[in-house]
Amino acid sequence: MRAPPLLLLLAACASPPGPAAAPTPPPGWEPAADAPWCPYKVLPEGPGAGGGRLCFRSPARGFRCQAPECAARASAGRSLRASVLRNRSVLLQWRLAPAEARRVRAFALNCSWRGSYSRFPCERVLLGAACRDYLLPDVHDSVRYRLCLQPLRAEPAAPAPADCVEFTAEPAAMRDIVVAMTAVGGSICVMLVVICLLVAYVTENLSPPAVRRPGLRRQA
Repeated sequence: MRAPPLLLLLAACASPPGPAAAPTPPPGWEPAADAPWCPYKVLPEGPGAGGGRLCFRSPARGFRCQAPECAARASAGRSLRASVLRNRSVLLQWRLAPAEARRVRAFALNCSWRGSYSRFPCERVLLGAACRDYLLPDVHDSVRYRLCLQPLRAEPAAPAPADCVEFTAEPAAMRDIVVAMTAVGGSICVMLVVICLLVAYVTENLSPPAVRRPGLRRQA
């Protein structure tokens, strides 16, 4: 069975396999050093995979998720990680074993969010084999998202299972209220300390000294 032309194009944008002694990709979350670009294609909604435009993005090298600016969520298999940022964007990162990475030709990313009674699709992306991260911008607050990543192998007879991660973005308004209350509380404490020091200074240095009445001389 012949692979689709889009998969062949995405696989061609990945690092060349080389001879039998090809270098293995690093075991971490970052792509190989010889993979400067990540080709991807955002697919339209619906069962068909046609349409869309091929795009390129540079990988997020050296990224570290640090609280309170970022909250990390991992999948059950620990191979997929979602870093929920405070600017309402989510950085999705994944890693593969070296043996599995050599068999992958592309990745299929499916995004959905949970409503009151059913799930709704939000984005479908086809990524090249060299990709190890993807940025999902403008997520909604207080919505339960689910991102599933499935490696697409060269042999369609043995499809790889999809790994999924779920997260909920914290409401931005609640974060702003907490930050504002913390800032206002700290300012009030500083003002109270300054007022107490000022009152003590005024009481000690600017108040008139007590006048002592001289005693009567004893008459001889």
